Amino acid sequence: MTSPCQTVLILGVLVALVSRSAQVWGSPKVVRKFQDIPDTYVYMQQALWYAMKEYNKASKDKYIFRAMKVLKSQEQITDSLEYYIEVEIARTMCKKISGENENCLFQKDPKMQKVVFCTFIVASKPWKFELSILKKQCKDV
Repeated sequence: MTSPCQTVLILGVLVALVSRSAQVWGSPKVVRKFQDIPDTYVYMQQALWYAMKEYNKASKDKYIFRAMKVLKSQEQITDSLEYYIEVEIARTMCKKISGENENCLFQKDPKMQKVVFCTFIVASKPWKFELSILKKQCKDV
């Protein structure tokens, strides 16, 4: 027969073991945690392009925004490649109706200039041609 203290200890050990091996249902297992990568890395550039496309689609602004300066770029491996991007974006002179955004110049008129700091996490499965935004947080600078 075990004492109450032994029973509590055994239950505690079992709970610790089960919780250590259990994963939150639906969350992917992290194979490699976020690590710094060059912002010129091709998949990171693709993730940034997608994040900007989604930002502009959701924005109520009449003008297109594009990346001005990448401040931080990291990659994490789960069941996909995840890119953590900290970036300053700015309003361009191109209106959304033009559809053009790759070569748009930034606003020169001080009254029209707007800079926004954004953090994006983009999941990429290049082998399936899939991209999705996991996090988007932006604030005016």
